[in-house]
Amino acid sequence: MMTRDRWLNVLFLSGFFLLWQIIAQVLESSSLPAPSAVLVEFWKQLESGEMLYHLGITLWRVLVAFAVSMLIGTFIGILMGRYRMVNSALDGLLVLGLNIPALVTIILCYIWFGLVDAAAITAVAINKIPTVIVTVREGARAVDRKLLEVADAFHIPRYRKLFRVYLPQLYPYLMAAARSGLALIWKIVLVVELLGRSNGVGFQLGTYFQFFDITGILAYTFAFASVVLVVEAAAMRPIDNRISRWRS
Repeated sequence: MMTRDRWLNVLFLSGFFLLWQIIAQVLESSSLPAPSAVLVEFWKQLESGEMLYHLGITLWRVLVAFAVSMLIGTFIGILMGRYRMVNSALDGLLVLGLNIPALVTIILCYIWFGLVDAAAITAVAINKIPTVIVTVREGARAVDRKLLEVADAFHIPRYRKLFRVYLPQLYPYLMAAARSGLALIWKIVLVVELLGRSNGVGFQLGTYFQFFDITGILAYTFAFASVVLVVEAAAMRPIDNRISRWRS
């Protein structure tokens, strides 16, 4: 059963598309295709299999870059939050990493490693890792040391202390890093594909841009946005609710 908030969400989205359809019909401009035309193009690309191929490639790059970013960022973030000397040594590099434009990193990776997937994924990970580090570092600083001392007093094995005492206190911070990171990675992957790959959603958007095909651009945008919403609703939100259950 739909809640009031979801009904409002559906209502406003329906109103938006209705308004878009009306404006497009009034203007009759190729610069603003109607939602109906976009859906027709979307279905055409979906039936041909081309859209599924490019979406699959993009999702693979997002998944690999996300996993690499979270693993490295979490490890370094915990070290910086737990050890003051490590934090002092790496803080300058962290600030630098946070402020280097993504475009610069992408171009450099393509120059250094060539126009290959490894360069694309490396560029995305480099742009995301600093934000993960910042979030996890704050979580590591907020860990209750007394709980760890109690675990030591009862001689709890290290691996159990890690998974039963330490990491549960970091879960909210890890979830925040994951959700914000995924939102950032979606966007950067498209730019990476636009600049130096021969497949993926970003490449397709660049191709449609060259032909000024706004209908195709919006069709792929709709497909990409739909995948993002499905991932958020089917994976990120349930995980977040499960982790935050203890608060209620």
